[in-house]
Amino acid sequence: MQTHIEPIARMIEQLAKLPGIGSKTAQRLAFFILSMEENEVRQLAEAIYLGKKKVHACAVCGNLTDQDPCAICTDPRRRDDVLCVVSDARDLLAMERTREFRGRYHVLGGTISPMEGIGPDQLRIRELVTRIGRSEVKEVILATNPDVEGEATAVYLAKLLKPLGVKVSRIAHGVPVGGDLEYTDEVTLGRALEGRREM
Repeated sequence: MQTHIEPIARMIEQLAKLPGIGSKTAQRLAFFILSMEENEVRQLAEAIYLGKKKVHACAVCGNLTDQDPCAICTDPRRRDDVLCVVSDARDLLAMERTREFRGRYHVLGGTISPMEGIGPDQLRIRELVTRIGRSEVKEVILATNPDVEGEATAVYLAKLLKPLGVKVSRIAHGVPVGGDLEYTDEVTLGRALEGRREM
């Protein structure tokens, strides 16, 4: 027995393909969209379509942009001697929200993951090496996630980049602000000790 007419079922099926959207949430979204005014639905569809059509990877850093090079790469106030390497554009945005980093970025487009068939050749590593060779970069900060893939990628990049004569550093990992030590796992506490700094 079919529970939804074909147009609604198709909407639910397509919405459920989005990350973090299960079938119940997809159904809720589909019915919400059906309750919207037609011009609002058209604006939503147009925004999605134009976003997909106009947004692309920056030719220099790999960040998502609608101009080439992106605004970060063309900002004259940013430092050219420090390069922060991140896995994807979402990580770049997270770093920017801190308002602490004033250098340039390089987006890899993922992390090394043999289980998923992703090796160094599927990432923007060759572009990173070429970029460092052609610029005045003195330090590369590896800001990949502290998971297995992120650590493997950071170790691979460190071994690859050190012979190029640049300082290679890794972002510190440890206890979150507001966290309790008694509830923090041993690996995180160990990383916090390794990443300690003088006061």
